[in-house]
Amino acid sequence: MNYSFLDFLCLIGAVGLFLYGMKVMSEGLQKVAGDRLRNILGAMTRNRFLGTLTGFSITALIQSSSASTVMVVSFVNAGLMTLGQSMAVIMGANVGTTFTAWIVTLLGFKVDISIFALPLIGLAIPMLFSSKGRTKSIGEFVIGFAFLFMGLSLISKYVPDLQQNPEIFAFLQKYTSLGYGSVVIFLMVGLIVTMVIQSSSATFALVLIMCCKGWVPFDLACALILGSNIGTTITPLIASMSGNVAAKRTAMGHLLFNVLGTVWCMAIFYWFCSLASWFTNEIGQGNPTELFTYTTNLQAENPELYNRVINASLPSTDPEVTGHLTKIKVLEGSVAFGLSIFHTFFNLINLAIMIWMTNLYVRIVKWVIPTKRKGDDEFALKFISSGILSASELNITQAEKEINVYAERVSRMLAMAQDLVHTKIDSDEFNKLYSRLEKYEDIADRMELEIANYLNRCAEGRLSNEGKRRISAMLAIISEIESVADCCTGCGRILQRKLQSNVHFTEEIYDNVDLMFDYVSRAMKNMLLLLKNLENNSQQDIIESYNCEREINNMRNSLRATNIECINKHHYEYQAGIFYMDLVSDLEKTGDYIINVVDTIRDSFVDPVD
Repeated sequence: MNYSFLDFLCLIGAVGLFLYGMKVMSEGLQKVAGDRLRNILGAMTRNRFLGTLTGFSITALIQSSSASTVMVVSFVNAGLMTLGQSMAVIMGANVGTTFTAWIVTLLGFKVDISIFALPLIGLAIPMLFSSKGRTKSIGEFVIGFAFLFMGLSLISKYVPDLQQNPEIFAFLQKYTSLGYGSVVIFLMVGLIVTMVIQSSSATFALVLIMCCKGWVPFDLACALILGSNIGTTITPLIASMSGNVAAKRTAMGHLLFNVLGTVWCMAIFYWFCSLASWFTNEIGQGNPTELFTYTTNLQAENPELYNRVINASLPSTDPEVTGHLTKIKVLEGSVAFGLSIFHTFFNLINLAIMIWMTNLYVRIVKWVIPTKRKGDDEFALKFISSGILSASELNITQAEKEINVYAERVSRMLAMAQDLVHTKIDSDEFNKLYSRLEKYEDIADRMELEIANYLNRCAEGRLSNEGKRRISAMLAIISEIESVADCCTGCGRILQRKLQSNVHFTEEIYDNVDLMFDYVSRAMKNMLLLLKNLENNSQQDIIESYNCEREINNMRNSLRATNIECINKHHYEYQAGIFYMDLVSDLEKTGDYIINVVDTIRDSFVDPVD
């Protein structure tokens, strides 16, 4: 087997295309999904059994558990599916992959979904030039989807071609007589091979070849299949590298499900192999353990005839070779059935055990992959969901709690914007922090939409006049909070323009900007205090908010007046003064949006007699 450095570079490029496709697909989903796709996925995964059925159906349809779990990772990354919902879908996907094994066993072929990649790109390209934002986002999603599968296909193409070169594994014959140690060795081989060739189905075909040549017995072939079950988790793990914490946890949950399933199976491994062998024999497909015995006896009795049989194919001109070859083909079918039954039994029993432990899985993966910082860059509503509303009046309280979480998330953007001011321009740290700020703005936009949709659904129920008034006020509040998020990101854009103009701030400017940030931060903290308990705020807290707003406006006016004077005295350049005033105006505008929230709270929630 020839494998050049160019092939290796092509493999790296294929992985890059796969990751880029994942990123584009996820971003397209986030833009186009809205509430509709979230509601559809919510209905499909409302409970663990529906989620499992969804995972099974998708995997059976596209014949790739790797592809279906990558899609799940992208859904979680886009905030369309929760971690708990994804666990059930992944469990179903593991059962769905046995459908592919049965197709290989019964029909000997597998649908290659990557052949649709180029037609999909052809259909999507015109969408990118559409004037409608939604159509353009759909085009991005479709192109990302196509790139993802092109990447998967190219990864399989440029890895070392193990399936066509099974002689690489001839050395494994030496390790077939080590008892349980052999089982562990072959489990690891199955894991590594599947990680390399990126396909459990290809591993399945490779195992069949090894069995036919008499290199491995049936029980060790089962160990290879068991290892391939873990190896197939590498694809979603790679996909999660470009995702957020929730996506990484989803991929880790997939790995955990397969590893824990393998642990219990290894504890009763020989008995489980015997069960698969007995069942295969009982349904009339023969004994799958006979193939290894037959080929090893033939090799021991007549090595020259064994080589002729193994290297021949039907039809053969030699009747002796034809007889042995025909018998081997029959036994090969028995092994294929036995391995498929082993794989199916394992996944069904694993599902039956693990489906009751979904919540435990969620807790474990959260512990294994903790949030790096409070409120990491992931989108998830905490108090409201896409499920059926039970009592609209009661659900308004849930929305109030969600608005408080929303405001706290946006308040972190203000601290990020201040950090950005003091971060070295054009550094990796600046770019990383600015990207995080943009990510938070995107999350803020989607949270506003989700909460607004939820409130509108509440409004469709039977509400009192008080309830309707509260919903109207909360819709106004989330709009103002989203505007605060826009202002925080606006600070980052001002700093980027400053970078492009090669302008530098003096220490005097930095000190004044920090002072302005401090005033706005005080106003923000007071707003959060009011939002924490909308129904029971005091007039004193409201008055404090107005004092903060007055101080912000006075500070803005003072800085504007001294700015011209400082420019005239050549304390800093005129252009630096422009960006400086842009920042001050942006922060003052942030204070305006904050006081708008306070106005709404005062008018709609606070009793005037306190």
